[in-house]
Amino acid sequence: MIQFHWRLLQGGEPRNVSRSRQLELDSVARPDVKAQAEFCANAEAAGMEAMLTDISYGKPDPLMLASSIVPFTESIKFLVAIRSGMISPTYFVQQVNTFSAFTNGRILLNIVAGHSPKEQGYYGDFLPHDERYARTEEFLAVCHAFWRGDGPVNFDGNYYKIVDGQIRTPFVSPDRNHPYLFVAGGSEASRRVAITQGDCWMRLPDTPERIKEDAQPVLQAGKEVGLRLSIIARDTKEEAVTAAYKLVEGVDVNLNEKGKEKNFVKGSDSVMMMKMYETARSKEWLTPWLWTGAVRTFGAPTIAMVGTPEEISDAIMEYREAGITQYIFSGWPKEEEMIYFGKKVLPLVREKEKKRAQELMLNE
Repeated sequence: MIQFHWRLLQGGEPRNVSRSRQLELDSVARPDVKAQAEFCANAEAAGMEAMLTDISYGKPDPLMLASSIVPFTESIKFLVAIRSGMISPTYFVQQVNTFSAFTNGRILLNIVAGHSPKEQGYYGDFLPHDERYARTEEFLAVCHAFWRGDGPVNFDGNYYKIVDGQIRTPFVSPDRNHPYLFVAGGSEASRRVAITQGDCWMRLPDTPERIKEDAQPVLQAGKEVGLRLSIIARDTKEEAVTAAYKLVEGVDVNLNEKGKEKNFVKGSDSVMMMKMYETARSKEWLTPWLWTGAVRTFGAPTIAMVGTPEEISDAIMEYREAGITQYIFSGWPKEEEMIYFGKKVLPLVREKEKKRAQELMLNE
């Protein structure tokens, strides 16, 4: 079954404001537990599996934020973003296991090696791109050693050295011995780490044909592949396209490219983000439903599925044939888009999944 996750509403972020308007508002990295817990309750009702609590210097600590919200929720899981190099793997496993103990395993992890050398420097991390992934591979190898519970953990790598490591708090879950691990990135290095240490390679989208080709080594290794993107669904295609263009309405893309977003991309060493930015410069519609029009203005994750519930559910199933089984969505307006997806798109996806399973059984 395809799993759907949604980006958590940020503290101080209006639920029903467009992306372009949001950039005009002052943003403070402060939790808003009441509003965020209400958003999670609506996510549960909409059929979301987990809430992404992402990571950056401009946001609260994701694990602490999730811990503060979880008592006000019933079943939603938290997809907590982490970066290796900022914390000891032993201490990190202790934190994750503690969270799992009081939530009965309601935690997934989004492993991010970092996309901005400048921001990494804020935390005292100055490794280049591929070395950050090499360190992440060691970080997760240590984590897995603790989660396997083989006894005292000993590890002697290039980045970590653990001697007789022990943690008394176990990972608690009804069906897993470690948290589900998304490894984010679009580089060969990220794909390698997803294969060796992760459960899912999480990347930005491309056409289904290109995704299918890139996904093959991961799928052959018995791992999943997921997409991080946005969604703009409306009752008619015209309404959906109009809503998409309203996101960039009044914004001078050429001027913006000389400013904040272009400067961010120039300072990033993320293979995935740079590739998406260049793709958006050359082509606005990669498919009849995959739109890059907001990427150059608001960033790579704003590449969006745009269309009716039927069109978007068909697109999701087309990606399913390419091997995609996990999604992390964003949408604008934040809450309305999520609720609409749960009511109008998700039931169609489940129906089509059921039909696909029946057809596969008949063909066996």
